[in-house]
Amino acid sequence: MYKEEILTKISRMQDFVNKGVIPCNERKKILRKLYQNIKLLIPEINEALKLDLNKSQEEAYMSEIGLVLSEISFMLKHISSYSRVKRVKSPIAQFPSTSYKLPSPYGKVLIISPWNYPFMLAIEPLVDAISAGNCVLIKPSEISPNTSKVIEKLINMTFEKGYVEVVQGGVDECTYLLDQDFDYIFFTGSTRVGKIVMQKAAEHFTPVTLELGGKSPCIVDETADIKLSAKRIIFGKLLNCGQTCVAPDYIYCHETIKDKLVEELSRQIILQYSVSPLDNKDYPRMINHKQFDAMSALIEQEKILFGGKTNKDSLKIEPTIVDADFDDEAMKNEIFGPILPIVTFKDINEVVERVNSLGKPLALYIFSKSKHNQQLITNRCQFGGGCINDTIIHIATP
Repeated sequence: MYKEEILTKISRMQDFVNKGVIPCNERKKILRKLYQNIKLLIPEINEALKLDLNKSQEEAYMSEIGLVLSEISFMLKHISSYSRVKRVKSPIAQFPSTSYKLPSPYGKVLIISPWNYPFMLAIEPLVDAISAGNCVLIKPSEISPNTSKVIEKLINMTFEKGYVEVVQGGVDECTYLLDQDFDYIFFTGSTRVGKIVMQKAAEHFTPVTLELGGKSPCIVDETADIKLSAKRIIFGKLLNCGQTCVAPDYIYCHETIKDKLVEELSRQIILQYSVSPLDNKDYPRMINHKQFDAMSALIEQEKILFGGKTNKDSLKIEPTIVDADFDDEAMKNEIFGPILPIVTFKDINEVVERVNSLGKPLALYIFSKSKHNQQLITNRCQFGGGCINDTIIHIATP
């Protein structure tokens, strides 16, 4: 049954594409309507995020709803310049011709969004896709079902059929979607699934954007402001309880400051989440039992420097700092939870070699007052995005 539904929706999208490019003014109108409908649904979005991830209203707005609204505002200001025809020089042999670049939509765009930021990572790519004149099919995550339902309600309130469609479901539906011929695919999720998406897309020569994860290092050298570093690392690490693709995955600190840093990190956890985070009603939880078990298994009791408690009934894991080395289980794969391993270095050049040997992380953070060290890391390490003396906030840049 779902196959017929998917084919019907894709057919409606193709009909919509065949009508021609949507004028810029029409795109602006639909963006304004989307903005207003999101604001109308904020209470329902908040409730859904609370049910799925136990996010507080403040965190839901800061890390999901507010970012989407900001993206819409940004596009409303810039869509005209992005969409306009741009003249370029013609060679003298072509005189008196004129040459120009004409921005053109791809057509049918498939957005596959994850469960960790289920609203933002579905709707923000949608904003950009429709700003460029495309029609879109969204496949929200089945693991965050409450938010997925609100997304479908929002889409039905805002767009006509064929312009933007939603397909609910799990692996079967997603697999069948990837067998279809889209003009562009935007996927956010794990490296494992990203490989499957790219293989499927290659069969149709479909261009793809993959936003994956990785072990994003947080480097702290001996010149860093320890108090400020700890405050910002804990904020970035524990946002959404560590279930963030650009969260600091581990700390790589100079051996001379490790003890002071651990002491300050512990103090910041208590300041930001109370003495007992597991009892904090606004402290997010793991998305499901599978994720809870996977994260709990990474906690080696003999290596705990702070925290370590868990509550299987509430799916909550206490913020946990652990002593580590690169052979530990926690250092083999991306950590998607509130567990923060600490490894040490003696020389900053050692950091460059080690970080580059672990593959290209989605994010990298360095805390240092040394301009030399800042430039060394940012120039020689390969990574997606990041911050100097902060974490996470680079994603707020449109």
